[in-house]
Amino acid sequence: MRASIIEYVDADGTLGIILNNTIRLSRFALLSSVCALSVVTLDTSLAQSSSTQSGAQPLPPVVVNQPNQQRRRATTAPSRTPRARTAVAPRAVQPPRTNVFVESPRGPIQGYVANRSSTGTKTNTPINETPQSISVVGAEQIRDQKPRSFDDVLRYVPGVAAGTFGADFRNDWFLIRGFKSDDNSVFLDGLQLFYTSYASWKLQPANMERVEILRGPSSILYGGSSPSGLVNVVSKMPRAEPIRYVETGVDNYGNAYFGFDINTPIKLAPGNGELYTRVVGQVQNGGTQTDFTPNNNYFIAPSLTWKPNVDTTLTILGSASYNETRPAQFLPYVGTVTNAPFGRIPTSFYGGDPSTDSFKREQEMLGYQFEHHMSDNVTFRQNARYAHVDVNYTGITVGDGVAFGNSYANVATGDLKRYGFATRGIADQGTLDSQVEYRFTTGILSHTALFGLDLKTYSINDTQGTNPAYPNINALNPTYSAALPQIRSAPDFNNYRDGSQTQNQLGLYLQDQIKLDRFTLVLSGRNDWVSNTRFDLGGGGSTLSRDDSQFSGRAGLIYNFDNGLAPYVSYATSYNPVVGLNFSTGTLLLPETGQQAEVGVKYQPVGFDGHFSFAYFDLKRQNVLTTNPLNPLQSIQNGEQTSRGLELEAVANLAPGLKVVGSFTTYNLFVSKDGDATIIGKVPTNTPRQLASAWADYTFQDGILRGFGFGGGVRYVGGSFADNINTLSVPSRTLGDLAVHYDWQNWRFAVNANNVTDEIYVANCSSANACFYGDRRRVTGSIGYKW
Repeated sequence: MRASIIEYVDADGTLGIILNNTIRLSRFALLSSVCALSVVTLDTSLAQSSSTQSGAQPLPPVVVNQPNQQRRRATTAPSRTPRARTAVAPRAVQPPRTNVFVESPRGPIQGYVANRSSTGTKTNTPINETPQSISVVGAEQIRDQKPRSFDDVLRYVPGVAAGTFGADFRNDWFLIRGFKSDDNSVFLDGLQLFYTSYASWKLQPANMERVEILRGPSSILYGGSSPSGLVNVVSKMPRAEPIRYVETGVDNYGNAYFGFDINTPIKLAPGNGELYTRVVGQVQNGGTQTDFTPNNNYFIAPSLTWKPNVDTTLTILGSASYNETRPAQFLPYVGTVTNAPFGRIPTSFYGGDPSTDSFKREQEMLGYQFEHHMSDNVTFRQNARYAHVDVNYTGITVGDGVAFGNSYANVATGDLKRYGFATRGIADQGTLDSQVEYRFTTGILSHTALFGLDLKTYSINDTQGTNPAYPNINALNPTYSAALPQIRSAPDFNNYRDGSQTQNQLGLYLQDQIKLDRFTLVLSGRNDWVSNTRFDLGGGGSTLSRDDSQFSGRAGLIYNFDNGLAPYVSYATSYNPVVGLNFSTGTLLLPETGQQAEVGVKYQPVGFDGHFSFAYFDLKRQNVLTTNPLNPLQSIQNGEQTSRGLELEAVANLAPGLKVVGSFTTYNLFVSKDGDATIIGKVPTNTPRQLASAWADYTFQDGILRGFGFGGGVRYVGGSFADNINTLSVPSRTLGDLAVHYDWQNWRFAVNANNVTDEIYVANCSSANACFYGDRRRVTGSIGYKW
């Protein structure tokens, strides 16, 4: 299929063959690099383990030096020549190294409370000094809650509606402040993982050190994301102390996994610096609540950090993964949300056919993070990544594949119409972000200035087609046949999209964090230049192109009182280039734009290990991409949406072993402009407007119950609508989660139950013929061992 997409470039096919082979070789080289890094890392780790470990030993505490401290000079490193300087803000003298935890925005956090983040400013900044809403989910909370997928990690975060497509394992689905954000607002280690069409990325919770959620416009630094915010996943990085951990588990659907995390510091010859390696991996295989729908994931993520001296750090990060499942079904509103004459469609119902359906994703990434302190006041950083994904998806889908109307052939008996859908998306994404941070003073003002150059390239080869000629299926008594024709080879298959699109983007940005006593003023500005080119055989061999340039900016002010109270105000604009075709106009999609005003208060009481936050926001989003009501497989772009509301959050380590998180969100979300006057003032489909959650976990610290712990949480998701004029309502739901765990010597035993009362609910309806059941009760037992 890839050859058919590429080889049309020239008449004799020579250039197409060259490009095709080049892409294959590049992909092979990328996968080989990841595998080689994995082998070297794991081999070295095991060698170090066998030579240095004769028995179980406790792991030493993490010690990370803050970047604003004076660095020690290595005895073998040449000293810098003293130079004349203007007035600067030098970093304080570093205290002696002790076993005291010092948080880094790229490292772990203690308990559930994070105090620093770089996502909001790209610098190491206290969260309580950042005039924007930021939440952080750490590895310990992820371990305690045992999320099944990336979007499950976000279930207890304010302003985020996670798992909006329910028990669908193809992608991770979530909204931020009411706007879809999983396609353009996922970042990995500060670099965007954008996707369009069906060529989506998949991230694994087992490899997440922390997940940072920045709410509100962020394109002023990142050059493209939803105006509602972004989610930045920080990978597990090599550390200075050894980690050797394995874990296995299985849930009540027979879905089992085995994972490992091996980190090893390697002793180098004197004068060669420090070298650390880490490899994280997992194998997962088994069923789910839906018949014939596995959730199989295989991934490995090796990494290596080299510190040749105290001023320089280079980290190389690689990953390779493979996912396999089957597509979720577009079920009708009648029979899921409300009763049909025959009752309700079972949650285990599979409307496709296992002989024709599959969803497979191959994904590889390779990148690096480089940091060099050029002086006590100047730091250079460069982050880069190349990523490749290949998604092959074929499935028989419930619905009317001709008119995309009523899904029932006979609503009285439960007979459902079906059609075939097939797509192949092959995407490559390259990102290079270079930054210079300069710390200086001007009179009574202290500055942390950031200068950046951001380069992005994204290309996708995409085919999509349908075949309406498939027999009906009964919702209560489904039958499956191996004699059905394969979707792409069937005579009625219509390949309505067959082409490629490339987007290149250059961004220049500048930021200054200005401190005056307890005031911090953050000023940010960025200009982006974007070019898009699309060739589509499905459209008759047409070529479309578009060039855009846009400035976005941010201004925020926060004041930190001595008692820990920090009121703030901010205003930001947003620019998000969009890849794809507007099917209603036949033109390339316009860039999304947005504006937001936000006021809030952060509170971190003195001596209290935790913080509280309140935020009120008024957010507008233009050129919104929405599902085509005449065809749920396509998107259209029109109008403006407004989200206006408030968020509350509390996070604390209340006592040794006791950790809590809580949040509440409510907003008024509506269509503020549209070509269809009947939907102005209405709530977009699949958008709950109230969210609330609370979770607590406690582990006994001494006595006969030492090491035993338990946790629990409650999640509330408000109601939504299944149609644009808000006549079909989807009810709210309240779900409970429980956890029991026991740490004994080097072992950890845990049982986690999600949706413990086995509530049956509909998670989402994007239309009256596209509803999705939510997760049923899932109980997972796990055993972990460290040495």
